[in-house]
Amino acid sequence: MSSPQSIGADGETALEHVLGEEYERAPVPQAARRSMLSVATVWISFPMIITSAMTGSILVAGMGFGRALAAMLLGNVLMFAYVALLGGLGAKHGLNFALLASRVFGRKGYALASGLLSSLLLGWYAVQTGITGNLIHSSSGASYLAMTCIAGVLYLAVTFVGIRGLHWLGMISVPLFLVLGTWVAIDAAGHTGWSAVFAYSGTHPASSMAFGVGLTIVISLFVDAGTVSPDFNRWAKNGRDSLVATFTAFPFANCYAMLMGGIMTAAIALPDPQPFAMDNMFGYMLHQHETWLSAIAVVFLFCSLGSVCAHCLYNSAVGWSRIVGVKMRTAAVILAAVGIAVAAANVWALFIPWLSLLGIIVPPIGAIVIVDLYLARPGAEIDRQWRAQAFAAWAIGSAVAYIVEKQVPTLSTAVSAFIVSAIAYGLITQMSKKASVAADRA
Repeated sequence: MSSPQSIGADGETALEHVLGEEYERAPVPQAARRSMLSVATVWISFPMIITSAMTGSILVAGMGFGRALAAMLLGNVLMFAYVALLGGLGAKHGLNFALLASRVFGRKGYALASGLLSSLLLGWYAVQTGITGNLIHSSSGASYLAMTCIAGVLYLAVTFVGIRGLHWLGMISVPLFLVLGTWVAIDAAGHTGWSAVFAYSGTHPASSMAFGVGLTIVISLFVDAGTVSPDFNRWAKNGRDSLVATFTAFPFANCYAMLMGGIMTAAIALPDPQPFAMDNMFGYMLHQHETWLSAIAVVFLFCSLGSVCAHCLYNSAVGWSRIVGVKMRTAAVILAAVGIAVAAANVWALFIPWLSLLGIIVPPIGAIVIVDLYLARPGAEIDRQWRAQAFAAWAIGSAVAYIVEKQVPTLSTAVSAFIVSAIAYGLITQMSKKASVAADRA
């Protein structure tokens, strides 16, 4: 009798036969690629979440409505360009980020870039799970630990299904946000008037957040997930489908969610809003004191944060599965256990410092991959264990971003990191080619 773990000569397990192969260490074949709608649903449901709305609230409170809106728009347009280029590589080759990074950073070197991003995404899973537990605890008095564990297990269940699970959850979470998030913004603005919303100058106009800082926050919110966008876009049938799917997330979904949160904050105009406490869409719905709306709010919270958690855990599991040589679903279970344990320590409270860190160390990774596989070595394959040029450019970009963060805080560290690392890598590769040619001639 055959084992349930060995169906067919291709080694497909019974679980993969039911839920689908995830192609952790091989290109996704054309026959397994998914429709544009399916890939778009996965992408649009990632940033259209309550956390993006909370971020919009932080921006509007710190910058005023007009400047915050400008930061949202510019940041999301830049994210579209960044994610579209990286995702396009995934669609072209059918490869996840870890496999693409092997060409750029080396057969062994990729593990540093992929492992870092996968760990950061696991941190996001822990942060969002912790936010879920905290909001349920704050609103109902239920045990924070119990709610966090329940949320973490539910989000793991979606991830365990794989890319199909992300698609199915997106079919629920996106309509919920479009209806409830839009209603919250319109209802809040209706009480004070749209003119007051547009004129809102923030909580402390005299010491408002610098535009560069706001831009970094917008970019950093999804820059780690955007960098590993090939994990999702490798499922697209072609470059056009990849581009359209990316557009649904950036600028549309992320900017829309941020804007709805910002409108609510500007309309309520609290002297010291706490978006990560109860001054958010979830809290607004609960404050209506309608039992039916409160029940819907809880469903909305779990679906919204469940979407981003499942996406982050999926990216983290795909990355680590390649590094340690296990199946994606095995990695997801192990990583979820770690993330749930970390969430119990209230790490979500480190949200803003986390974004600053991401703005320094992550953009150079994506910049180097883009320059290398589009410009410097378009047909590159894995040719060595470590590629020192990539690591040198990464170090230069992050070092300059750190200096900008400390010495010129009004500028965007994320944008600085990307530009400097891209230029540095281009120059380094050119010098390496010239040195190689000179050595051959000698």
